[in-house]
Amino acid sequence: MKVKFGIIKRRKWFFLLSGLITVAGLVFFLLFGFNLGTDFLAGSRIQMQINESVNVTKVQDMFKAAGLPLGEGAVTSSTSGAGQSAIVRLSKTITPAEVAKVETLEKQYFPKSQGYSISSVDPVVATQTSKKAVWAVLLASLFIVLYVAIRFEYRFAISGIVALLHDAFIVMSVFALLRLEVDLTFVAAVLTIVGYSINDTIVIFDRIRENLKLSRPRTFEELEQLVDKSLWQTMTRSINTVFTVLIAAVMLYFFGGQSIHNFTFALIVGLVSGAYSSIFIASPIWVAWKGRQMRRTNAPESVA
Repeated sequence: MKVKFGIIKRRKWFFLLSGLITVAGLVFFLLFGFNLGTDFLAGSRIQMQINESVNVTKVQDMFKAAGLPLGEGAVTSSTSGAGQSAIVRLSKTITPAEVAKVETLEKQYFPKSQGYSISSVDPVVATQTSKKAVWAVLLASLFIVLYVAIRFEYRFAISGIVALLHDAFIVMSVFALLRLEVDLTFVAAVLTIVGYSINDTIVIFDRIRENLKLSRPRTFEELEQLVDKSLWQTMTRSINTVFTVLIAAVMLYFFGGQSIHNFTFALIVGLVSGAYSSIFIASPIWVAWKGRQMRRTNAPESVA
């Protein structure tokens, strides 16, 4: 199979692109941080379906009248099929008496309002949730490393994890830049992306391993050609798979309702990043690593 476009030979350009994106994402993250939801911050989240354009000053005045002054950035808006909603985040857990005041004032300030919903998280639960979210991602990554290392070899495992971290960081950077709320659905999206991305990467790694059994490369150039051939042999499958899943994710984003918008948006970003990293990051990292070992020994090594 003759490869028209050598992905591996151009790996430095792909590494540079990912490096620039990572640095930009790190800058965004350090400057803006996460817009953490009530799942990770103690307090209350109130969503009022006011069915009119959200006037931040008007919402602030309403809560001030209820004895709940709001800080900067505490009021956001969202639009769904049900209408326009104002979302208010409080740094404290709202009491039943305060809820009654808000309910009374809501009818005065927003006559078109069709009700509200409140979710509250106390400090202990918020801390536990944050820890569990971190552990969930770390344990998932650990078991993926072990699985790939057992099925293939440690170089494949580390290369795959680097690609996964790349995908997760891209999603986190986009959320930090766009100031999208990070809650438990975001964690679920990241775990979904991790699972999808490693699945696509394993398919490519498996093809590389099969081709290594058929033809042992004796030079680094032969190794580059073999991996390039493996990538192009799986390219159609990779593109078709991500395109199919993207269609479902986009449909969910537009028709799935406001409550899962952030989840599906994270999926869309992660799917695109995962498809890119599986092809242009994971395998090239393995080639670069394996190539260094081949140059040192100047002899092929068993990798299957």
